[in-house]
Amino acid sequence: MLPVIYTPIAEKYFKKLKDKSLKNAYKEAIINIRENPNVGDVKTGDLKGLYSLDIYHNRINYELAYRISKLDNGDMVVIIMAGTRENFYKELKQYMK
Repeated sequence: MLPVIYTPIAEKYFKKLKDKSLKNAYKEAIINIRENPNVGDVKTGDLKGLYSLDIYHNRINYELAYRISKLDNGDMVVIIMAGTRENFYKELKQYMK
């Protein structure tokens, strides 16, 4: 399983989450990513090099954006941003600038 780190914006989002079942859904998704980093959709254009994973919870679509960083001693998963689908990619593009 690959190690994982979180950007400050992702840490802040997860810290604010109150819904335990949604938190668990994110945890399961991150475990899946750590086991198989290519599980998400590859992004192109402005977001080239990133992956996104859809998480459906209570009929709401949530997104998880991440990338795989190459290190000398192996790869690492970097969780960049998480949130609801609404305006997610717009905010992600702003964050990546």
